[in-house]
Amino acid sequence: MGFFDKLKKITTNLFSGFSEADEAFFEELEETLILADLGMDTALDAVEKLRTRVRKEKLQDQEAVKAALRDILAEEMDVGGTELDLSTRPAVVLFIGVNGVGKTTSIGKLGYQLKSEGKRVLFCAADTFRAAAADQLQIWAERAGCELVRQHEGADPGAVLFDALQAAKARGVDVVLCDTAGRLHNKANLMAELAKLSKIIDRECPGAARETLLVLDATTGQNGLIQAKQFQEAAGITGIVLTKLDGTAKGGIVVAIAQELGVPVKYAGVGESVDDLKPFNAADFAQALI
Repeated sequence: MGFFDKLKKITTNLFSGFSEADEAFFEELEETLILADLGMDTALDAVEKLRTRVRKEKLQDQEAVKAALRDILAEEMDVGGTELDLSTRPAVVLFIGVNGVGKTTSIGKLGYQLKSEGKRVLFCAADTFRAAAADQLQIWAERAGCELVRQHEGADPGAVLFDALQAAKARGVDVVLCDTAGRLHNKANLMAELAKLSKIIDRECPGAARETLLVLDATTGQNGLIQAKQFQEAAGITGIVLTKLDGTAKGGIVVAIAQELGVPVKYAGVGESVDDLKPFNAADFAQALI
């Protein structure tokens, strides 16, 4: 049972009556991919590549066409390494994204995994805006066996991050996972806030390995892509964490994000349990989707 087996295949109907890869098939495939949230341009591009390959390699049977389509989608998702850069001690990972996408939960799950790999992990509760955000992170810290630095609600996020980095250096922590507020009043505010956090990291941990991960809810489909573009412009994200992939038939959003933003999906979440966040693998994902 693979990690992505909870995903719904998007091409079941398409291939159920498959006889040959003719023009009617390609038209239906185009529609299927667009409905699966690949977006118009990405869907057309994938279909065109498949059309060329079918012609060139004279592919006829269903499995060969499926395999070719999987390869094409896996290639479209391959826009950079999916490994986190945790090469320094401490390494700092900022989690950004709007409220309700699963940022705090993703931090908890990633912390649990890193801890089980023998790393010393500290959570930084810099989302001081949302009521009970730090309480939620504290529950995860206890569950995952990670340390936590927090302050009172409404505290300055920069001050919390400063404390967390001081603690990390003093305690020999390997990785700091930092929660941030999920509000997107406007881009200027967001940019100013993230620039401030960035400056604190530069000052306190010069040369530290850093990641800025945007957490997106897969069920929001193309809206998620719009969000991602705004955050990309404001924050320069290094990777995506895609949550709630089990709740949607529209996994194509992964391909759209990779193509439109050139940012790799680094982790995918397919459920509620602590093990349900895994490093993203494009080939496995394409296999589950098609």
